[in-house]
Amino acid sequence: MTLTPVPPGQLATIVTSLEMTTAPRPRPLPPAPFRLVRWPAPQPDRYRALFRRIGTRWLWFSRLAMDDAAVLAIVGDPAVEVFAMVDRQGIEIGMLELDFREAGTCTLAYVGLIPELAGKGHGGWLMAQALGLGWRKGITRLQVNTCTLDHPAALPFYLKSGFRAVARTVETFVDPRLAGLLPREAAPQIPLFEPVLAGPATS
Repeated sequence: MTLTPVPPGQLATIVTSLEMTTAPRPRPLPPAPFRLVRWPAPQPDRYRALFRRIGTRWLWFSRLAMDDAAVLAIVGDPAVEVFAMVDRQGIEIGMLELDFREAGTCTLAYVGLIPELAGKGHGGWLMAQALGLGWRKGITRLQVNTCTLDHPAALPFYLKSGFRAVARTVETFVDPRLAGLLPREAAPQIPLFEPVLAGPATS
Protein backbone atom coordinates (compact mmCIF):
# COMPACT_ATOMS: atom_id res chain seq x y z
CA MET A 1 0.00 0.00 0.00
CA THR A 2 1.39 3.37 -1.02
CA LEU A 3 0.52 6.70 0.58
CA THR A 4 0.99 9.75 -1.65
CA PRO A 5 1.64 13.01 0.21
CA VAL A 6 -0.55 15.99 -0.69
CA PRO A 7 1.39 19.27 -0.53
CA PRO A 8 0.22 21.80 2.06
CA GLY A 9 -2.18 24.26 0.46
CA GLN A 10 -3.69 21.64 -1.82
CA LEU A 11 -6.55 19.18 -1.54
CA ALA A 12 -6.98 15.71 -3.00
CA THR A 13 -10.28 13.95 -3.56
CA ILE A 14 -11.44 10.69 -5.08
CA VAL A 15 -13.95 11.32 -7.87
CA THR A 16 -16.44 8.57 -8.71
CA SER A 17 -18.13 8.75 -12.11
CA LEU A 18 -21.55 7.13 -12.40
CA GLU A 19 -23.99 6.54 -15.22
CA MET A 20 -27.47 5.19 -15.94
CA THR A 21 -28.19 3.74 -19.36
CA THR A 22 -31.77 2.60 -18.89
CA ALA A 23 -34.57 4.92 -17.88
CA PRO A 24 -36.25 3.87 -14.63
CA ARG A 25 -39.91 2.98 -14.64
CA PRO A 26 -42.14 6.02 -14.20
CA ARG A 27 -43.36 6.45 -10.65
CA PRO A 28 -45.17 9.18 -8.70
CA LEU A 29 -43.08 12.00 -7.29
CA PRO A 30 -42.41 11.71 -3.56
CA PRO A 31 -44.69 14.12 -1.69
CA ALA A 32 -42.89 17.35 -0.85
CA PRO A 33 -43.78 21.05 -0.42
CA PHE A 34 -41.33 22.10 -3.13
CA ARG A 35 -41.33 23.11 -6.76
CA LEU A 36 -38.72 23.65 -9.46
CA VAL A 37 -38.31 27.05 -11.10
CA ARG A 38 -36.43 27.19 -14.40
CA TRP A 39 -33.72 29.84 -14.61
CA PRO A 40 -33.10 30.47 -18.31
CA ALA A 41 -29.66 32.08 -18.69
CA PRO A 42 -29.40 33.13 -15.01
CA GLN A 43 -27.28 36.16 -14.20
CA PRO A 44 -23.88 35.10 -12.79
CA ASP A 45 -24.31 36.88 -9.43
CA ARG A 46 -27.68 35.23 -8.77
CA TYR A 47 -26.38 31.86 -9.91
CA ARG A 48 -23.24 32.08 -7.76
CA ALA A 49 -25.24 33.11 -4.69
CA LEU A 50 -27.26 29.88 -4.77
CA PHE A 51 -24.19 27.88 -5.78
CA ARG A 52 -22.34 29.22 -2.73
CA ARG A 53 -25.24 28.64 -0.37
CA ILE A 54 -25.50 25.00 -1.38
CA GLY A 55 -21.88 24.15 -2.04
CA THR A 56 -19.71 26.07 0.42
CA ARG A 57 -20.03 23.26 2.98
CA TRP A 58 -18.63 20.81 0.40
CA LEU A 59 -16.06 23.19 -1.12
CA TRP A 60 -17.84 23.63 -4.45
CA PHE A 61 -15.70 26.20 -6.21
CA SER A 62 -15.45 25.52 -9.95
CA ARG A 63 -17.98 28.17 -10.99
CA LEU A 64 -16.58 30.63 -8.46
CA ALA A 65 -13.22 30.50 -10.21
CA MET A 66 -14.80 31.57 -13.54
CA ASP A 67 -15.43 35.11 -14.68
CA ASP A 68 -18.93 36.19 -15.70
CA ALA A 69 -18.39 35.45 -19.37
CA ALA A 70 -17.25 31.88 -18.65
CA VAL A 71 -20.23 31.22 -16.36
CA LEU A 72 -22.68 32.62 -18.91
CA ALA A 73 -21.11 30.54 -21.66
CA ILE A 74 -22.26 27.47 -19.71
CA VAL A 75 -25.51 28.38 -17.96
CA GLY A 76 -26.66 30.53 -20.88
CA ASP A 77 -26.21 27.72 -23.40
CA PRO A 78 -29.61 26.53 -24.70
CA ALA A 79 -28.47 22.95 -24.04
CA VAL A 80 -27.94 23.64 -20.32
CA GLU A 81 -30.97 23.86 -18.02
CA VAL A 82 -30.70 25.40 -14.56
CA PHE A 83 -33.47 25.04 -11.98
CA ALA A 84 -33.88 26.41 -8.47
CA MET A 85 -35.74 24.26 -5.97
CA VAL A 86 -37.97 26.54 -3.89
CA ASP A 87 -40.14 26.02 -0.81
CA ARG A 88 -43.68 27.28 -0.15
CA GLN A 89 -42.35 30.75 0.69
CA GLY A 90 -40.44 30.92 -2.60
CA ILE A 91 -37.06 30.61 -0.85
CA GLU A 92 -34.40 28.94 -2.98
CA ILE A 93 -33.25 25.81 -1.17
CA GLY A 94 -31.75 23.61 -3.89
CA MET A 95 -30.25 23.51 -7.36
CA LEU A 96 -30.52 21.21 -10.34
CA GLU A 97 -28.38 21.75 -13.42
CA LEU A 98 -28.77 19.49 -16.44
CA ASP A 99 -26.25 19.59 -19.28
CA PHE A 100 -27.36 18.22 -22.67
CA ARG A 101 -24.40 19.52 -24.70
CA GLU A 102 -23.09 16.01 -25.38
CA ALA A 103 -25.28 14.24 -27.91
CA GLY A 104 -27.41 11.49 -26.38
CA THR A 105 -26.25 12.29 -22.85
CA CYS A 106 -27.67 14.23 -19.93
CA THR A 107 -25.09 15.20 -17.33
CA LEU A 108 -26.33 16.03 -13.86
CA ALA A 109 -23.83 18.83 -13.47
CA TYR A 110 -25.11 19.93 -10.06
CA VAL A 111 -27.71 18.39 -7.77
CA GLY A 112 -27.78 19.83 -4.29
CA LEU A 113 -29.70 21.13 -1.31
CA ILE A 114 -28.80 23.77 1.23
CA PRO A 115 -26.92 22.20 4.17
CA GLU A 116 -29.91 22.65 6.50
CA LEU A 117 -31.91 20.18 4.39
CA ALA A 118 -29.15 17.69 3.55
CA GLY A 119 -29.69 14.20 4.91
CA LYS A 120 -33.41 14.71 5.65
CA GLY A 121 -34.77 12.71 2.71
CA HIS A 122 -35.62 15.66 0.48
CA GLY A 123 -33.00 14.65 -2.06
CA GLY A 124 -35.31 11.91 -3.30
CA TRP A 125 -37.76 14.52 -4.58
CA LEU A 126 -35.02 16.44 -6.37
CA MET A 127 -33.56 13.28 -7.91
CA ALA A 128 -37.01 12.21 -9.13
CA GLN A 129 -37.27 15.59 -10.85
CA ALA A 130 -33.80 15.17 -12.33
CA LEU A 131 -34.60 11.74 -13.75
CA GLY A 132 -37.93 12.90 -15.14
CA LEU A 133 -36.36 15.90 -16.85
CA GLY A 134 -33.17 14.15 -17.92
CA TRP A 135 -34.70 11.13 -19.60
CA ARG A 136 -36.23 12.65 -22.71
CA LYS A 137 -36.33 11.81 -26.39
CA GLY A 138 -32.87 11.13 -27.79
CA ILE A 139 -31.19 10.61 -24.40
CA THR A 140 -29.59 7.20 -23.89
CA ARG A 141 -27.38 7.94 -20.87
CA LEU A 142 -27.46 9.98 -17.69
CA GLN A 143 -24.17 10.64 -15.94
CA VAL A 144 -23.05 12.29 -12.72
CA ASN A 145 -19.86 12.68 -10.71
CA THR A 146 -19.38 12.82 -6.96
CA CYS A 147 -16.28 13.04 -4.81
CA THR A 148 -15.10 12.39 -1.27
CA LEU A 149 -15.49 16.07 -0.39
CA ASP A 150 -19.26 15.82 -0.96
CA HIS A 151 -21.84 14.83 1.65
CA PRO A 152 -20.97 11.29 2.88
CA ALA A 153 -24.38 10.06 1.72
CA ALA A 154 -23.95 11.36 -1.85
CA LEU A 155 -22.41 8.26 -3.41
CA PRO A 156 -24.79 5.76 -1.72
CA PHE A 157 -27.67 8.03 -2.74
CA TYR A 158 -26.70 7.96 -6.42
CA LEU A 159 -26.27 4.18 -6.32
CA LYS A 160 -29.66 3.76 -4.66
CA SER A 161 -31.18 6.04 -7.31
CA GLY A 162 -30.11 3.61 -10.04
CA PHE A 163 -26.74 4.91 -11.15
CA ARG A 164 -23.81 2.55 -11.64
CA ALA A 165 -20.23 3.49 -10.78
CA VAL A 166 -18.06 3.26 -13.90
CA ALA A 167 -14.78 5.02 -13.07
CA ARG A 168 -12.70 6.39 -10.22
CA THR A 169 -10.05 9.11 -10.43
CA VAL A 170 -8.00 11.23 -8.05
CA GLU A 171 -8.12 15.01 -8.39
CA THR A 172 -5.78 17.48 -6.70
CA PHE A 173 -6.14 21.25 -6.67
CA VAL A 174 -5.32 24.36 -4.67
CA ASP A 175 -7.56 24.64 -1.61
CA PRO A 176 -10.24 27.17 -2.64
CA ARG A 177 -10.20 28.63 0.87
CA LEU A 178 -6.56 29.61 0.41
CA ALA A 179 -7.26 30.83 -3.13
CA GLY A 180 -9.81 33.30 -1.73
CA LEU A 181 -12.78 31.67 -3.50
CA LEU A 182 -14.40 30.51 -0.26
CA PRO A 183 -14.14 31.69 3.37
CA ARG A 184 -11.34 30.16 5.39
CA GLU A 185 -13.91 28.85 7.86
CA ALA A 186 -15.82 26.98 5.14
CA ALA A 187 -16.08 23.18 5.39
CA PRO A 188 -14.67 22.87 8.93
CA GLN A 189 -14.81 19.08 8.57
CA ILE A 190 -11.95 19.30 6.03
CA PRO A 191 -8.64 20.39 7.64
CA LEU A 192 -6.95 23.38 6.07
CA PHE A 193 -3.18 23.07 5.73
CA GLU A 194 -1.28 26.27 5.08
CA PRO A 195 1.50 26.08 2.48
CA VAL A 196 4.96 26.10 3.94
CA LEU A 197 6.68 29.41 3.26
CA ALA A 198 10.37 29.37 2.55
CA GLY A 199 12.48 31.23 5.08
CA PRO A 200 14.96 33.99 4.16
CA ALA A 201 18.02 32.85 2.29
CA THR A 202 21.21 32.64 4.33
CA SER A 203 24.77 32.74 3.14
